[in-house]
Amino acid sequence: MKLDDRPRAAAAMPRPAHPAGRRRIALISDHASPLAAPGSIDCGGQNVYVAHLARELALAGHLVDVFTRRDDAKQKQLVRWRENLRVINVPAGPAHYVPKEQMLPHIPSFSRFTARFVRHQPVPYDIVHANFFMSGMVARHLKQALGLPFAITFHALGRVRRLAQGTADVFPAARTRIESGLMRHADRIVAECQHDRQDMERLYGASGERIAIAPCGFDPDELWPMPRGEARAALALAPDRFTVLQLGRMAPRKGVDTVIEAVALLRAAYGIDAGLRRAYRHYTWRTVAGQVAAIYAAVLAEARAPIAVTQPQE
Repeated sequence: MKLDDRPRAAAAMPRPAHPAGRRRIALISDHASPLAAPGSIDCGGQNVYVAHLARELALAGHLVDVFTRRDDAKQKQLVRWRENLRVINVPAGPAHYVPKEQMLPHIPSFSRFTARFVRHQPVPYDIVHANFFMSGMVARHLKQALGLPFAITFHALGRVRRLAQGTADVFPAARTRIESGLMRHADRIVAECQHDRQDMERLYGASGERIAIAPCGFDPDELWPMPRGEARAALALAPDRFTVLQLGRMAPRKGVDTVIEAVALLRAAYGIDAGLRRAYRHYTWRTVAGQVAAIYAAVLAEARAPIAVTQPQE
């Protein structure tokens, strides 16, 4: 059967009321699958954000589908991940890893497939939540074709990235123009903090009235209050040593070299016996150790700052 992807008016998709406020929600996360293992290639905060948001919405009783690009030929097109929660691996571009900086040409096919999938669902979606600017392009297509309202969380902004990285930023120049358009067309913009909102207003001229701030939060199953002494003992840290914990993927733009230099400055300029620790999940242990040696060997040698790469216990 050939699926018709011609635009239809919003009236062609009636939205029946769901019992007790239950909603049908589509999350778009073009390059960041909620099923990917954090710490794996190009897998970081957005993957975790989308996974946890989808999970919590599903636990609240809503019906949630996450649309992400298929990057492995072995992936099933539809994965029933949890109760009320499905992941749709969208066939758009080659079925292997593609850097997000090179994904823009595949977004039209991503949008067309998603529109066909949405149109043929027995119960229509109430709202679309896009994550990242390319996902916003998909959500805008759904709004134009099917009349679905959409909210967007950008996670990062092209102009901010370009200011920070200069020529090291290899995203297409069209990114900032696309982001500007999405800020005009989205029904709601979700900023992750006050600074994020200010960047949108100052650099893009976005209307503050249409921006809502929703902090990313944390997982209480992974982070919880604990007396410092007990925490240090559990991690085998000296009780009184000044220790810096650096969190983030091992990528140059994450600023790990700056942290290393700062620890060295504490030792050299202020005589503070400071140490730096980085923590990773076990499945990236060997890779991370190699990256530390390869990327930061020169910085470490010059700084003479002790650094320990630790493998958390199960």
